[in-house]
Amino acid sequence: MDFGGMTMAAKQTELTALTEKFRQGHYACPGCGVAIAMRLVLKALGEKTIVAVVTSCSGVISMAYPFTALGVPNFHTAFEIGAPTAGGIAHAMEIRGKKDINVVTFAGDGGTFDIGLQGLSASCDRNENFIYVCLDNEAYMNTGIQSSSATPADAWTMTTPTGRQRSKKKFMEIIAAHRIPYAATASVGFPEDLMTKVLRAKEVRGTRFLHILTPCPTGWRMSEGDTARAAMLSVETRLFPLYEIRDGVDYTVTQEPQGLPVSRYLKMQGRYRHMTDQDISRVQEEVDEEWLRLMSRVAPPCRRERQQS
Repeated sequence: MDFGGMTMAAKQTELTALTEKFRQGHYACPGCGVAIAMRLVLKALGEKTIVAVVTSCSGVISMAYPFTALGVPNFHTAFEIGAPTAGGIAHAMEIRGKKDINVVTFAGDGGTFDIGLQGLSASCDRNENFIYVCLDNEAYMNTGIQSSSATPADAWTMTTPTGRQRSKKKFMEIIAAHRIPYAATASVGFPEDLMTKVLRAKEVRGTRFLHILTPCPTGWRMSEGDTARAAMLSVETRLFPLYEIRDGVDYTVTQEPQGLPVSRYLKMQGRYRHMTDQDISRVQEEVDEEWLRLMSRVAPPCRRERQQS
């Protein structure tokens, strides 16, 4: 990750010094990746922020009326309208001359990949001025662990008891097709990378999209102490690579993965317990193919230098 000339230690010190905007006493399950992601995003955005929270785990965690864990103004919106709600708030701030307010939507994978896709697509097409954060725990966790189109193939859920037959939707490709100014993947296992991307998104005008993988110990059938390990292994196995996309075409990988066997990630989760060695080999082949596909989109350094000159 490029920290603008700063060392990793200096960047960590700078990010740690930012003010917390996610309070203690929220309603998250122990080890919840969504709660960690919300804390990191809000800490990077700072005080001048308005949040729209879609019905989801993030809504249950942070906005159990009449209480809230959010230290900034917040609005609870319906499943399918997280993006247009944020766009409306952004327009209202613009009309009032408040151009330094960050407007952000928190939505789950169900509210993004499935129910909210139409509204999100329309907002991206209009290039509405807000940050959309997809907190992806790969199922409808807050209503009982039902499969969404973000649920990976073979994963157990309450509605896919023998393993999901369909593959996870390639959502970043859908977002890239809209050619919005900034989009990125992020992980709670790499907090400096995540917060730096939030700060970069903050400096861009127009629609910005962050896809954050947020492990769920309850739904993934693992120990509550394994959240960070699962998040890191998803990246180090190349299953969930970390990258940025500018204007839909300029790809940059921000964390070079170690290329660890994907079996290390799968075998730590009970939702994959039924998989055979042959199944895992198939997943490994798919991950390797997707990594090569991503690499084909990343501009070589020499080409990047020409573009920047």
